[in-house]
Amino acid sequence: MKNLKLSSQISVSLELQFGSEERVLFSTIDIERNRIFFASSANVVYSAQFPSSQNANVQSGTVLRAEAHPLGLEVDDVITSFDYLMEKEALIIGTSSGLLLLHEVDSNAIEVVGRVDGGVKCISPSPDGDLLAITTGLGQLLVMTHDWDVLFETAYEDHREDFDVSESLRPADDKCESPISWRGDGKYFATLSSVPNSPLLRKIKVWERDSGSLHSSSEPKALIAEALDWMPSGAKIASVHDRRNEGKCPSIVFFERNGLERSSFSISESVSAAVEVLRWNCHSDLLAAVVRCERYNSLKVWSFSNNHWYLKQEIRYSRQERLRLMWDPAKPLQVVCWTSSGQITVYNFIWVTAVIENSVALVIDDANILVTPLSVALIPPPMFLFKLIFPTAVRELAFYSSDSKNLLATFLSDGRLCVLELPVLSFWEDLEGKEFSVEASYSETELGSLLHLQWLDSHTLLGASHFGFNHKKDFPRTAFKDKDLGYHLVEIETLCSENHVPDSVTCSGWNIYILSKVIVEKLVISIASNPVKKGSAFVQFNGGDVFEYVSQASIPQSASSSHLERYNDVSMSSSCPWITVASVNRGVKLKPLLFGLNEHGVLHVEGGILCSNCSSFSVYCNSSDQVITHLILATKQDLLYIVDISDILDGNAEVKYENFLHNASKRRGEENKNFINMWERGAKIIGVLHGDEAAVILQTIRGNLECIYPRKLVLTSIINALVQRRFNDALLMVRRHRIDFNILVDYCGWQAFLPFASEFVRQVDNLSHITEFVCAIKNENATENMYKNYVSLPSAKDVKDVNARGQEDLNYGNKISSVLLAIRRALEEQMPESPARELCVLTTLARSDPPALEEALARVKITREMELVGSNDQRRSSYPSAEEALKHLLWLSDPDSVFEAALGLYDLNLAAIVALNAQRDPKEFLPILQELERMPVLIMQYKIDLRLRRYEKALKHIVSAGEVYYAECMTLLKDQPQLFPLGLQLFTDPCKRKQIYEAWGDNLMDEKCFEEAAATFLCCCSLEKALRAYRAGGFWGRVLTVAGLLKLGKEEVLNLAHELCEELQALGKPGDAAKIALEYCGDVNAAIGLLISAREWEEALRIAFVHRRDDLIAEVKNASVECAGALVNEYEEGLEKIGKYLARYLAVRQRRLLLAAKLRLEEHSLNDIDDDTVSETSSNLSGMSAYTIGYVEVEEGFCYLFQFKCSEQGKGN
Repeated sequence: MKNLKLSSQISVSLELQFGSEERVLFSTIDIERNRIFFASSANVVYSAQFPSSQNANVQSGTVLRAEAHPLGLEVDDVITSFDYLMEKEALIIGTSSGLLLLHEVDSNAIEVVGRVDGGVKCISPSPDGDLLAITTGLGQLLVMTHDWDVLFETAYEDHREDFDVSESLRPADDKCESPISWRGDGKYFATLSSVPNSPLLRKIKVWERDSGSLHSSSEPKALIAEALDWMPSGAKIASVHDRRNEGKCPSIVFFERNGLERSSFSISESVSAAVEVLRWNCHSDLLAAVVRCERYNSLKVWSFSNNHWYLKQEIRYSRQERLRLMWDPAKPLQVVCWTSSGQITVYNFIWVTAVIENSVALVIDDANILVTPLSVALIPPPMFLFKLIFPTAVRELAFYSSDSKNLLATFLSDGRLCVLELPVLSFWEDLEGKEFSVEASYSETELGSLLHLQWLDSHTLLGASHFGFNHKKDFPRTAFKDKDLGYHLVEIETLCSENHVPDSVTCSGWNIYILSKVIVEKLVISIASNPVKKGSAFVQFNGGDVFEYVSQASIPQSASSSHLERYNDVSMSSSCPWITVASVNRGVKLKPLLFGLNEHGVLHVEGGILCSNCSSFSVYCNSSDQVITHLILATKQDLLYIVDISDILDGNAEVKYENFLHNASKRRGEENKNFINMWERGAKIIGVLHGDEAAVILQTIRGNLECIYPRKLVLTSIINALVQRRFNDALLMVRRHRIDFNILVDYCGWQAFLPFASEFVRQVDNLSHITEFVCAIKNENATENMYKNYVSLPSAKDVKDVNARGQEDLNYGNKISSVLLAIRRALEEQMPESPARELCVLTTLARSDPPALEEALARVKITREMELVGSNDQRRSSYPSAEEALKHLLWLSDPDSVFEAALGLYDLNLAAIVALNAQRDPKEFLPILQELERMPVLIMQYKIDLRLRRYEKALKHIVSAGEVYYAECMTLLKDQPQLFPLGLQLFTDPCKRKQIYEAWGDNLMDEKCFEEAAATFLCCCSLEKALRAYRAGGFWGRVLTVAGLLKLGKEEVLNLAHELCEELQALGKPGDAAKIALEYCGDVNAAIGLLISAREWEEALRIAFVHRRDDLIAEVKNASVECAGALVNEYEEGLEKIGKYLARYLAVRQRRLLLAAKLRLEEHSLNDIDDDTVSETSSNLSGMSAYTIGYVEVEEGFCYLFQFKCSEQGKGN
């Protein structure tokens, strides 16, 4: 789905030096030294530099500087064949007398290398240059080496019996009636031979290169003698079928190597038309022909896709001179045309997508444009929605689209311009299958050859007009002047004399007028309209310089500024034939952003280089304001990138997207979210679907269309719809693209969604979709987990505005419960009562976290009671049946949980219905229900609460059952200690409260919570148990305090103090033991000894000095000196060990660093190797086997220190 666009053309004139009768016969190219050669009818060879944009003046009509080399042939001898031998760096020339001449152009030396009988008809070197095939006038075929040795000679013509040899010796013209065409690999070549006794019939013969034997031959057919060319790829042999005897125009036919005809197509001309030249380009994707018609000669270029041949370009010439063509051997889109008078034109084509900005495909095919809006129907050509038919072949088109107008301008091969207005896109479906004939617009001025046609506004066009030598003739309305030669920027005004009908196509009544014409001194490479400034466009000249053109209507009459001014010093590094201008947000203003792609795959942005391996690109906007938000970029590695425009403007694109190169050395686990792998090699981006469609359209080499929806674009569209409060559109996109529904509430925090739940339900208005949404809500943030690499959240201002709306009455819990509660309220407010609504409400209850099954069953219970009563209330029809509601709950939840929830309602009948619908075994649940039914109500509720582990309710019910069940109540309290506070609240009798306190304290003692147990015992005045609790916990001060409360005797307190002192010593608390010994036992010696054990030297000395005990003072001093000596010895031993550890660590670390450096050196050579080519089980780390003992990603210092310590311990043991 692409068009062949004429990017530039250069016209020069070859000055023939030997009279007006001299004609150019042949041409060839030297691609190594960029030279072109011509042979004339005066037996003169002209050599010149190949005209290009670098060495040619854009003002066409320039004389080509050529050197003339006369060959000095005899008077009756003429050149019949001509080619360039790259290996010899010379021209090989054949003459009618049979001479084979080798002409070295640099030295002007001519060497006769051979002579053949009957004269030379055609010379064709093999593609590799090793062989030379020659056909003679006697019907012989010779194959020679480059050393002029004949490999074989055979007859390729089957002459009739009365064949006259003198017929083959007549002077030759510029036709090659015995062409030779090689296959691209040089293994075979084909010739066109006449059939005896049938002068109109010919056969294609395929010959083997090495043996010279005939490989195959086609059936006789009326083929034109000079038209034969083998596709370089080898798939087809092209020739021309003359069908004048059938009353039809010629058709181009294709043969296989075995001589069988494969296919054909008509050239769509008059019966008298004739194809004189047929040539494939070097890539085998374009077929060019010179067609001679009644009133003109034309260059036609076809391409093949989807089993259809498209005429992509037609360029017309005057019929007065013969026209010839040749493709550039190295550049597949450059063709050279020349006439017999020496007028030469170089055409440079480029492939451009046929999909324009608003996703409409306009595919050129001869005089037709196949129109398909891809947003309506994604169908590849030659299929279409409707067709536009023009008077002649279409060469250039420009489309203008706005909210109210769709305009199309086309430039035709006869030099006329057509303008038509299409209806708005919403009416296009009504045009399906229709064909519209378009009339040419009326113009009083010749337009020349229009290139790069663009709309400036709805009434003005801008194009680059080129006037060459072929425009000097046949101008009926104006006289041609030499000053008009070359390139001009032409501004054209369009006016329509007919009123446009909104739902139809306006194809006639258009007039065009030239408003201004600006002469340019450089080749115009491309023109792109400025979407930000009306009446403005950007013009790129050869070399990459960018200028801004302002329409005449946009310049005030008083202003002195020119139409064309340099734009912000923007210059591409080279010429970029593919240029796009995007409207982007820069601050508060819209500004244009220029993207340019050159022929080498370098993508420029505002003159800077963004990507160096780009194959195609497009831009995408997600809103109706046409502000571009993303760049879609495909690389030569078949990777598709979705680039945020903000990253480009901030200069972060190259770093974020890793220079748009795939790093093959990355581990497989490091998944890259920046690009998408395109599944078919060579696929190109041809367009995008903007807005909520969020699609990228790719076309493969085979021609089929593929529409993909990149996750990044889809999520951007969803968030854009949510920010604009288009909840239904966002939900539909989520369902269509299988996006996690949580994105609908997580895009700027689920709390921000809650105030808009009612609006969400109102817009969606589809209970099935809402139910699907409810079932998908999870307690996680999709924007931070699943889609964190794809989306950027809305700006802080948008989030602040959202959070400020209507959140006063909302009490937030967890995400699931809060969102489903808001949805449930919205359903009850917005949706009318119906069974579907009730089921959706039940879904919100069942999916809550935790599930609100009891509330759901309560609603089912109401329905069931209405059914049992047999009420005829109108509300009855607004609810589903109880059985249906139960089945819905059981489908959403665990059946056991629903059964327990039914029991929790203390409705045994409802529980039985749930069990039956859950298909539980009656032997399992009926005995339980029957047993519960026989119990008193409170006891039944108590048993159900115990079963459901609702212990607080169970306690309340058993307490309410009366004094008889007091023992069971105490058992429940002891089994569930968390109920003791509630039990104290429920009981008011002091005796029972004391029992509860003691039971609680005993439980705390069992759990080793001694301090809390003692406090509990004190609450019920159980002092002895409190003393034991404090003593068990080591709270000696509180033990002695409780002993005081118990009013123990002096001797009992002393014994208790001695016991506590021993216990504290055993617990490693000599300091506390010393206090007891001193304060309660009065034993100074024991107290000093205990303080020395605790190393509390100052306290020991203080007490010794208080009691004036010199012996104790000396004892404290001696003990402190002994302790200091032990500490010094321990320190010295520690220093020695650390020194050994450090030496070992440094030695191991040095060896580790040396080994790591060696590994990095070895891995450097493997960086470019894909992981898939390396065995996962292989290892190049054998050199580390002595040092890697199963360590995994640990700090290396700790690793080896730990290893060393382990080894030391092993030696010690």
